[in-house]
Amino acid sequence: MRLIIASNNKNKVREIREILGCRFDEVLSMREAGIELDVVEDADSFLGNAEKKALETAALLPGDAVLADDSGLCVDALGGAPGVYSARYAGEGHDDAANRKKLLEALEGVPEEKRGAHFACAMALVSDGKIIAEAVGKVEGRILFEEIGENGFGYDSLFYYEPYGLSFAEIDAERKNAVSHRHNALTLLLAALDAEESA
Repeated sequence: MRLIIASNNKNKVREIREILGCRFDEVLSMREAGIELDVVEDADSFLGNAEKKALETAALLPGDAVLADDSGLCVDALGGAPGVYSARYAGEGHDDAANRKKLLEALEGVPEEKRGAHFACAMALVSDGKIIAEAVGKVEGRILFEEIGENGFGYDSLFYYEPYGLSFAEIDAERKNAVSHRHNALTLLLAALDAEESA
């Protein structure tokens, strides 16, 4: 069976291929599968968005398995915001820099010990129109007072990862991917598939 990833992000596709490739005959991006689809992510949770994306994509690919994910940053002091709005926190049409600026403004005056946060990634795997496995992975950290680092994207330059003593934007991609929320979600998804098969 083929696995189609509901994304064209090369890094995401590579990481998923490395972890789940042994379970499928072929692992392809949407573009490689010849699919163009823009799913409106309007659910109120990461898992809801992942499920919607996977089910709508799978409807175009009978006989294939489809994996979709949704992820974002959740800040304790902001009640879990920006959450599902992470990519458009500063409003539609704004970029990562605007999102980071808004986050820093929202946390102005909040002390270090109350700046806890985590990245979350939800994944849904669909086959034959049904969800066969899903998982949510997280990585804990805190929000810095200013941007540090040149690597990464999104909120990485504001996300401090205690075990490395660095922001995610100071860590090379290989080390970051080994501890990331997406990696953790994929590991949990693989365990769920193994459990399903042995049941």
